[in-house]
Amino acid sequence: MADSSQPAPRATSNRSTTPVSETFAQYISSQWAERSDALPSPREQAPYAAARRARISALHPGKRLILPAGGAKVRSNDTDYAYRAHSAFAYLTGWASDSVAGAVLVLEPVRDGHEATLYFREAAGRDTDEFYANPEIGEFWTGPRPSLAHVAADLGLATRGIAELADVLDSVDASTLVVRDADRDITDQIDGRRLLAADTEALDTDGDAELARDLSEMRLVKDEFEVAQMRAAVAATKQGFDDVIAELPQVVAHSRGERLVEGTFNRRARAEGNTVGYDTIAASGPHACILHWTRNDGAVTPGDLILIDAGIELDSYYTADITRTLPVSGTFTDVQRRVYEAVREAADAAFAIVRPGIRFKEIHAAAMAVIAAKTAEWGLLPVSAEESLSPEHQYHRRYMVHGTSHHLGIDVHDCAAARRELYLEGVLEPGMVFTIEPGLYFQPDDLSVPEEYRGIGVRIEDNILVTESGAENLSVSIPRTADEVEAWLAS
Repeated sequence: MADSSQPAPRATSNRSTTPVSETFAQYISSQWAERSDALPSPREQAPYAAARRARISALHPGKRLILPAGGAKVRSNDTDYAYRAHSAFAYLTGWASDSVAGAVLVLEPVRDGHEATLYFREAAGRDTDEFYANPEIGEFWTGPRPSLAHVAADLGLATRGIAELADVLDSVDASTLVVRDADRDITDQIDGRRLLAADTEALDTDGDAELARDLSEMRLVKDEFEVAQMRAAVAATKQGFDDVIAELPQVVAHSRGERLVEGTFNRRARAEGNTVGYDTIAASGPHACILHWTRNDGAVTPGDLILIDAGIELDSYYTADITRTLPVSGTFTDVQRRVYEAVREAADAAFAIVRPGIRFKEIHAAAMAVIAAKTAEWGLLPVSAEESLSPEHQYHRRYMVHGTSHHLGIDVHDCAAARRELYLEGVLEPGMVFTIEPGLYFQPDDLSVPEEYRGIGVRIEDNILVTESGAENLSVSIPRTADEVEAWLAS
């Protein structure tokens, strides 16, 4: 019987050659070895995920909370993008890269909190033709799927088949909340039922926004598991940078060397983790002045700098976010070194003030003070550094239009739905993890700077953990100073 809560399979029957005879069906369903039904012990993150569910439960008493993993996204015709479950779903289940597409976590209100149940489409039995004929869930196509019992033991969660989700959706009322951007189809179904249950013709989604906000703000301070994952993600990312440097001769020799940088780093990401945490930026020469350069189709030429902004996402979904700017020939020119060390000085100034109790926005101000001072010293500003720093001027921001920091974790831009007063205006606490990433970018056609600066782009980005007494630079082992970078390349 078809599962009405799931989208219909894609129409590919026009090219199917799967045999349909009864003889074949009986033959392919027989003579299979018994499989072990031993259940796993709970994974390491299971108790942490349970604690997070308890926290979100306490924030929304009496409300049904629905958190979809999301479905697979079509890339082209009948091929999908690599699947990644919604971050909120992964945060509350700990399933991460093992997540089954279309799964849904439901927190059902009970007298003393919520009862959590994970709904997903389990393995197709060999008493059906799906296990060999369905390219979406058949194990001949996608490999064996986990059983309900296996996942329940693995995650420490009650599990049910996805068909039973229909009963949950049928019971949706006006107080049900959903993570809206996770699964469009489920959100539409919930909206429709909530309208029917409400006393008004207008749909009130403020509760959904509060749920998304709370899930973001919970992630501002990392637990022990998350901090350990951030350390591991940074360590894996360092290996990726080492790989790139080892292959620089091949990179330089290729007409699209930036693509080789991207591919080399991505190979390490797949070997050590789930994938890259975001599209790798491999920006050589003037491309380094384009903040989100991801075409990566240019040459890597001796004499230029190459800016590499890359991070490895582990199987847990926690990702690093590191930027290093390297002289392709192995040594900086005088002007390149001048710009590079100015950026490094700005990063060091920002790091020096990080400690519990300061406001997040102060980090940016500390870096900008150095950027303004350096650009004024070089004669690039029409006013003094002090005048430029005033809110009504900001001339120095022409050369660094982005912010200095963002929170980091299960998303590369983590906690994005948090309120301004807890994010930008927020007070630092131990366990927070974020980037410090000042830069200077002199566009190749920028007539406000001398010609020797044009086409130079530099960014240095590190991942920072707030500690009880100050801060730790998690990525400090990846060379940072100009001298360290040159020695790194020479090694």
